Amino acid sequence: MVEGNQKFTVKNLFNVEDWAVVITGGATGIGLMMAQAFANNGARVYITSRRQESLEQAAKTWGSSLVHPKGKLIPIQADITSKPSIENLVKEIRKNEKCIDVLINNAGISVGSSEVEKGHEGAEELSKELFSEEQKLWEDVYRTNVIGYFFTTVAFLPLLSAASKVRPSHTAAVINNTSMSGITRTTQHHYKYNVSKGAAIHLNTLLAQELRRPGVKVRVNSVAPGIFPSEMTTNESNEANKSEIPTDESYGEKKGIPAGRPGAEEDMAQLILSMAVNEYLYGQTIALDGGYLLEHP
Repeated sequence: MVEGNQKFTVKNLFNVEDWAVVITGGATGIGLMMAQAFANNGARVYITSRRQESLEQAAKTWGSSLVHPKGKLIPIQADITSKPSIENLVKEIRKNEKCIDVLINNAGISVGSSEVEKGHEGAEELSKELFSEEQKLWEDVYRTNVIGYFFTTVAFLPLLSAASKVRPSHTAAVINNTSMSGITRTTQHHYKYNVSKGAAIHLNTLLAQELRRPGVKVRVNSVAPGIFPSEMTTNESNEANKSEIPTDESYGEKKGIPAGRPGAEEDMAQLILSMAVNEYLYGQTIALDGGYLLEHP
């Protein structure tokens, strides 16, 4: 009877000890939240970024004081918009790992915004506003938020698939960080970002369909965050690579968030660990948005 109950303990349900995890864009914001969630529970977490300084700062600040003795934050510089850089990332990780248990495609960018309210003035005004957007910025956003996810995932497939060979009852997971912005019908003043996240959600579905094949055996799911503190939402990080969103009692009403606040680090950590360890979860996109989509469907 005791053994039958033991499997329901938090320690067993969410055990990621000795796992190998790769998180792109893992030096700041949501990526760092995810990295800390795994590393503080005993996983070796490889965090990547184009910015070497941010990586080193994250590893120094948070990797040196992890709760679990087996946990590690390992920085590797990489650019997911470059295929040679992705190949080098896989090569470097292969030096230390026989398999990868979790790949989190988290790196993303959002650049520029449009005053969509021009539509109240007239078609000429809105046309001028939207046509003034730079085509290159659309391409840059799509290259990172969609194409980068695709090539990073397929490059890691052999290491991900190997997880089920190292532990036969285990399947590795790809978790794509998409966004509620890819679901809502509200433009939020940035067409290019929202379109890219909608594409990332569909890419998630397609990858889930193909990577479940018996020769691969990799699960693919997506978390679609709402407003969380990050460089994307605040434009900066402090000396600990953390961001903060100032709030007051009216924040939830002004933003249309029933939870009344931005997302917290613990909110993200709870969900990302659950998505990683739940081996019955396939092809899903889970919105972690504090109820934002109920107000902005």
